[in-house]
This record gives sequence, structure tokens and C-alpha cells, in this order.
Amino acid sequence: MFSFVKKVLVLAVALVGMVNAAPFEKRDNVGDATYYNAGLGACGIWNSDADYIVAVSAQYFDTFPGYASGNPNSNPLCGRYLQANYQGRSVTVRITDRCVGCAYGDIDLTPAAFQQLADQSVGRLHGVTWNLL
Repeated sequence: MFSFVKKVLVLAVALVGMVNAAPFEKRDNVGDATYYNAGLGACGIWNSDADYIVAVSAQYFDTFPGYASGNPNSNPLCGRYLQANYQGRSVTVRITDRCVGCAYGDIDLTPAAFQQLADQSVGRLHGVTWNLL
């Protein structure tokens, strides 16, 4: 009987692990959002503060599947879009940069994109959800 229970528990743990191991593209991310002055991003693309651009955390950027480090321009995240949501508002932005000062899950938006979620005077938004499109 103990052997059967042990097998059932092992199977249950394995199934839970499979459910929790969602790929990067399917995960809902949560973090803070700030804004920064755009320029030449890590993806090698020039942007302005009026563009709807985002920098993802360096940890997220550097560990994204398919990126072998070295040349950040070759990261598969470059040029991808994500949707950020905050208190019923949302904005779609293009990933062209990485944020060294951001914690995992945090995003750094251009002023134009940030203003779609809240007034710049807020400075930092807590509990922003976002996912890759």
C-alpha cells in the first residue's frame, strides 16, 4: 500500500511541476514600472521618449530562451511586443532595451508609454502585470 501511495504522490508532484513550468511567452509577469529617457537601446535600436518602448529587466533579458549572451542585438526578445496593465489601463510596447537597475519582473517604459498607465508624477507603479504578445 505504501508503495502505491508513494507512486501517486510522485506522479502528482510531477504533474504540478509541468503546470508551473510555463514557457516565458505564456507567463503573466508582475513587477514595478518606471520610466526613462530613451536613446540607443541594448537591441541596437534608436528610440525617442515619444516611442512606445520598454526595457525589461537585465535578468529577464539575459535568461530569455534562445539568447546565448554576447551580442544583445541577437536576443530573440528584441523587437517583440508586450502588453502592460495597471489599474484597468494598458499599453502595448516594443522591447528594445534591457534595464540593469530593474528587479526581475520590473519594466522601464518611455515617458509616452508610462503616461498610458499613469501620470509621470507617480514615478513608480507597483503591481504592474505584463505578458509577451
